[in-house]
Amino acid sequence: MLPDTFRTTRLLLRPVVVGDANAIFDTYAQDEEVARYVIWRPHRNREETLAYIERCVATPSTVERTYMLVGNDDHTVRGAFALRRRVPHRLDCGYVLARRWWGQGLMTETLSEVAAWALHQPSIFRIGAVCDVDNIGSARVLEKSGFVREGVLQRWLVHPNISDEPRECYSYARVRR
Repeated sequence: MLPDTFRTTRLLLRPVVVGDANAIFDTYAQDEEVARYVIWRPHRNREETLAYIERCVATPSTVERTYMLVGNDDHTVRGAFALRRRVPHRLDCGYVLARRWWGQGLMTETLSEVAAWALHQPSIFRIGAVCDVDNIGSARVLEKSGFVREGVLQRWLVHPNISDEPRECYSYARVRR
């Protein structure tokens, strides 16, 4: 089972709840620049955000958990982090951060904490993530968090805010030896 929470120096990661809809919509979900390299289109209204949350909440926590990144100091939602367990020995993850908090190391802090936890679990040997080949910011976060670029996945993901066709993505991972 995936943990209920994570805590870093500056953030609490806790499961998303319906009450987060306004914060998610207002902080990042409608922002076209934030949504540029994700697999969803910017939300046009709070109903789309609520539908997203309902999908997250309905997913069993043994398979996937979506966490809100909340500031320890002000309890403000800064972004989201999804942790997925598709097979018993590995996890994958994805993340989004509101533009207001870009460049402050928050996602590196988050990813480093989650990866450290994952690789201390007896049954987990790998945590991975992918990012669009043009998403330099995300690639830097992964590398600063100790993830190693393994290669390029051809025609891997559709990033609808860039193209309707699948795009190349870098594959990154941290593994336990």
